[in-house]
Amino acid sequence: MRLGVQLPTSGALAGPANIARVAKEAERLGYDSVWTYERLLRPMAEISMFGAPPARIPETYRLTYEPLETLSYVAGMTETVKLGTSVIDALLHPPIVLARRFATLDQLSGGRVIAGLGQGWMPQEFEAANVPMKRMGAGMDEVVAAMRACWGPDPAEYQGRFYKIEASEVNPKPVQQPIPVLFGSTTPAGIARAARIADGFNPIAFSPEQLTETVATFRRLATEAGRDAAALTVVARANVPLTDDPIGEGRPFLGGSPEQVAEDVARLEGSGVDEILVASIRQTDIDLELRLLDRLRKAVDRTA
Repeated sequence: MRLGVQLPTSGALAGPANIARVAKEAERLGYDSVWTYERLLRPMAEISMFGAPPARIPETYRLTYEPLETLSYVAGMTETVKLGTSVIDALLHPPIVLARRFATLDQLSGGRVIAGLGQGWMPQEFEAANVPMKRMGAGMDEVVAAMRACWGPDPAEYQGRFYKIEASEVNPKPVQQPIPVLFGSTTPAGIARAARIADGFNPIAFSPEQLTETVATFRRLATEAGRDAAALTVVARANVPLTDDPIGEGRPFLGGSPEQVAEDVARLEGSGVDEILVASIRQTDIDLELRLLDRLRKAVDRTA
């Protein structure tokens, strides 16, 4: 099982020194990928997140480093580790601009980019980007199609309902042809869209049953769409902490001590999950976080 790690781009440990340190250590320890994500702002107003009662969104979002600039910084100090976004809210960006930014990063990194995209969900972010939320759904199909047109041969051209690109030279082109696009989603429509047009899927792991069922649905829908489901990649996102000591009753799936997490990872073999993204660097001790990542990599290797 491949392992990735989210860089400390938000929260108490966020900053250039810790981002650089985790990226270099992840590569040294044998992690396959490092990841960033996007949050444009933290509203002062209370809002509902995914059906929960209205509240301020978590304080960790008070500071969030921009994802592609961060990965460009990391690209210059690493050599082999993949550089992924989990996720960038694609609808908040003009497709040609986002395509060129990803292509530039792919060139600078020698072809290591994974374009993890989502639709976004926060009304305040859509308003700040001057994009109507009604673009969700069909707009994602067009964003991906327009980006792939930009990555393809010149003259690049796209004509859609929301976006138009006149026949033009659009460069640089990415090293990868094309850059792999993963969709992050938890809704049935989002899963179906990923199965239909994406190169992979980036679900959140809540439980082994939920994750296994979601991945099976994704691969079944891809097959029904006439695609080679086995060629598509699934990177499951674990938003739970690693802990120094084992957790007893009530331990969250893919959370707890590195050895406990490794046992969960081993049980996912054959589930259709290709990679686990450890997205939980939130503590205040960077040395402890790195020790836990070291233990996890070794524990997963032992149980493989």
